[in-house]
Amino acid sequence: MSRDQVVEVAAERPYQVIIGHRLHDRIPGLVGEDARRAAVLHPPTMIEAAERIVHALDVSGIEPVRIDVPDGEAAKTAQVAARCWSVLGTAGFTRSDAIVGLGGGATTDLAGFVAATWLRGVRYVAVPTSLLAMVDAAVGGKTGINTPEGKNLVGAFHEPAGVLCDLDTLTSLPLPELRSGLAEVVKCGFIADPEILSLIEADPAVAPDPAGEVIAELVRRAVQVKAGVVSADLREATSVGTRIGREALNYGHTFGHAIEQHERYRWRHGEAISTGMVFVAELARHAGLIDDALAERHRSILASLQLPTSYRAGTFEALRALMAVDKKSRGTTLRFVVLHGLARPAILAGPAPELLEAAYADIC
Repeated sequence: MSRDQVVEVAAERPYQVIIGHRLHDRIPGLVGEDARRAAVLHPPTMIEAAERIVHALDVSGIEPVRIDVPDGEAAKTAQVAARCWSVLGTAGFTRSDAIVGLGGGATTDLAGFVAATWLRGVRYVAVPTSLLAMVDAAVGGKTGINTPEGKNLVGAFHEPAGVLCDLDTLTSLPLPELRSGLAEVVKCGFIADPEILSLIEADPAVAPDPAGEVIAELVRRAVQVKAGVVSADLREATSVGTRIGREALNYGHTFGHAIEQHERYRWRHGEAISTGMVFVAELARHAGLIDDALAERHRSILASLQLPTSYRAGTFEALRALMAVDKKSRGTTLRFVVLHGLARPAILAGPAPELLEAAYADIC
């Protein structure tokens, strides 16, 4: 793999995802020559990286404004967003200024939402620092915050001006965080690019190595999958009946988000999505859409990465109630992204209660 690779995203305003090393010097160019100020939103763990970006902006003649936000999902609240808006207002941010989101998926979700809502939309640059954010949250223009009733229920579509995936940041991630990010990579393999699955199956132990060539190739392939899907369906407009567009990226997420809420976000996102993919694979198997081998492949690949593939019994009614307020639901009808075969995603709407209960029993 060359030092830097570029994936094009054909959005309403096309942008690039740059994958490589030591990319902070590219920030001023993405912020734009008209910008007088740029706010850098980051969690406490990213102070050193934030200082590098602040320096790059400063020497380019752009006034940097640092905004510290909480770690993880604690950042994605209306209160934190309001604090960010207050800082922008006090600093006199105009429509020609920009927001930089530096951190994991929660930070980039929040930063994108702040950019989407300030003056009805200002320029935004995503600098994801976790594997999960690189392959999922930072690409595609979906921004949002959580409410007590659910995850990402308040948000907006707001495409970034560019995404910088600096692979050097992965070396500081704990191994469980890398494994969590790989769940979203595996998802891309099942819905669109089976070569991802083959790369992991060849040697699951090297997949989480942040300095290895395999993880670099997995990031590129996963970003390419997401770029292709969102380019074809910018605002989740094409999922009708069993036809599917951008919603394919939510494979495993309906059940996974319910687990996250039920666990009060004590589970990592990728851990919940891993279990959610096994659940929906079993649901598709019981519905006669996939065979036993493909359902079992979900378990074997995810287990080989030491990701969870089961959940405790006795929680189904609570999880079903949480799934009912999922963004993909329509009225009282539950809708799941399923497979009709490898790399053939589709929507299963209103599955019979006995199918849901059978799939749940299989993962307990």
